[in-house]
Amino acid sequence: MAIKDAFDITQTDRTDTLVTNLDRWRSDVLAHPGSHIALLISSTVLVAPIAMALLLTTQTTAQVYDLNYVRPGSLETMYQNYYQVLVTWGFWRLTLNTLFVAGASTLGAIGLSLLAALAIVFYDFKLDRVTFYFILLTLMVPFVIRVVPLYELVVSVGWHNTYWGLTIPFLASATGVFLLRQHFKSIPVELVETCRLDGVGPIGFLRHVLIPMTKGMISGLAVIMFIGTWNAYFWPLIVINTESRQMIQVGLRMLQSAQMGTLTQYNLMMAGAVISLLPALALLLALRKNLLTTMGLKL
Repeated sequence: MAIKDAFDITQTDRTDTLVTNLDRWRSDVLAHPGSHIALLISSTVLVAPIAMALLLTTQTTAQVYDLNYVRPGSLETMYQNYYQVLVTWGFWRLTLNTLFVAGASTLGAIGLSLLAALAIVFYDFKLDRVTFYFILLTLMVPFVIRVVPLYELVVSVGWHNTYWGLTIPFLASATGVFLLRQHFKSIPVELVETCRLDGVGPIGFLRHVLIPMTKGMISGLAVIMFIGTWNAYFWPLIVINTESRQMIQVGLRMLQSAQMGTLTQYNLMMAGAVISLLPALALLLALRKNLLTTMGLKL
């Protein structure tokens, strides 16, 4: 009987909370109708292309070009489209390639950024401020200006057409150093002195103190770096020549050559676009709170 009473109380509390949230939302809509209308319009504009892409993945090529056929196709057609993209066009391999490169680049960049921020904030050395300003200066140099000397360097060391050429040049992240340096400067000096008196070394201080206190920042930074590498197109296009080693964004460009007669198979292109969207979207949704915290926003 006690268990049932407790269950009834829990259910009542949940119902009351839901009703309270609905009343609060209704009051907010009535108080700020313009803001909610603007949010509804902007959300529709953002979601409509994705919904259209999903719709096209369920259709055949003939249905895509039939302007009177504006409805979902069959599940069998949808399965065939995704199967053809993943197997025939090898998108499963491109996805694994991109996951590996994006993951390795993200982990390496965060590791180097942590060490660089540790040195800049907690070590006294000559030209430390100049070093930090020089790191920030690299943010102002567009990638298109650096691409030619960077490509020549990659070719000279034998990293052309290898994953080394995709990962090593981007392990140094000025954005990561800047964000972690700003976060480390907010750590109380008393905590640093206490760890020093306890005989904690630099790596131990980084591992046992700084990283646990910076988990949110590191997670948000990982999202930014991962998505940036995942969406890279120009650099993999010029570095990688072997199709089986290519990245997924370049694979989307290859799908433009998928044709049925003289018709471009946009259903396959949209299936590839959805496949390329899912891993980055999953990571973004999983770590969205940490990303907003990194950007200085509150939920």
